[in-house]
Amino acid sequence: MHLGSDHPAQKHGVAGQLLWQWWQQARQQAQDAAIDPIEVDWLLKAISDVDSLELRLGTFKQRAVNLGVLSLEELTELWQQRVEQRVPVQYLVGSASWRDLTLKVSPAVLIPRPETELIIDLALEAVQHSPRAEQLQQGIWVDMGTGSGAIALGLAKAFPKAQIYSVDISGDALAIARENAHWNGLEQRITFCQGAWFAPLAGVKGQVAALVSNPPYIPTATVQGLEPEVVNHEPTLALDGGLDGLDAIRELAAAAPDYLCSGGLWVAEMMAGQAPAVRALLEQQGAYTGVQIHADLAGIERFALAFRV
Repeated sequence: MHLGSDHPAQKHGVAGQLLWQWWQQARQQAQDAAIDPIEVDWLLKAISDVDSLELRLGTFKQRAVNLGVLSLEELTELWQQRVEQRVPVQYLVGSASWRDLTLKVSPAVLIPRPETELIIDLALEAVQHSPRAEQLQQGIWVDMGTGSGAIALGLAKAFPKAQIYSVDISGDALAIARENAHWNGLEQRITFCQGAWFAPLAGVKGQVAALVSNPPYIPTATVQGLEPEVVNHEPTLALDGGLDGLDAIRELAAAAPDYLCSGGLWVAEMMAGQAPAVRALLEQQGAYTGVQIHADLAGIERFALAFRV
């Protein structure tokens, strides 16, 4: 089971002392299973009326706690899925936090990562320093391989005058991205397009102000060695970047010049160690200028950025 919108809306209360005992036990299970115990806190805050301060002080044990649609038995069952089957906690509760957004997630989409949040800030900074800033701010922005829609929504908030296109080959992913746009009041700002890479964008060739993407970039042989939370539960389509991990980035670098306007921005996420190859790809293309590599907050070279000549 997981928390879905189809769950009956019955409310469950539980004695705080009982829940406190459950919480202590669950945190110990987390430690034993090499899971960060903070995930127990995150799960509890997501499904109940317990807040961070009460968790820190343990004061919720002195009152009755509302567990929303779950009973304590169902909460225990949910947590066992995390520990035994390594189901990511975000899939269990059906949501993830990203920047200032709350996003619906399911196994149809990659869970948006905190390190990817920086891609929006890099785009903002690049536009501010561009001589074509005004043109870029009001242009067409494409989130290629949108998944949950996180980047598209982040761009819509960062560039209120832009038109955002959200592209994915997966209809299931696009359905979630649409829901997230609706949840966050941004559905009027985003055009959703289903298809492989640039296929749905034939009508805007030469008119795109910016392409932003967190594409699949993990080498095929590496995917199977990822932690079970990822390899057993997240969509392989969003992870596997081919033999060297660069298939999607190669495609984006090669095809984007036909779609970007002069001075248009190209930004993509990559994995540690890929920066030299991605820089070379962009420079050899002959259609880009100002190629830059940016590190994430952990100091890992995570993003490549360039402008269309």
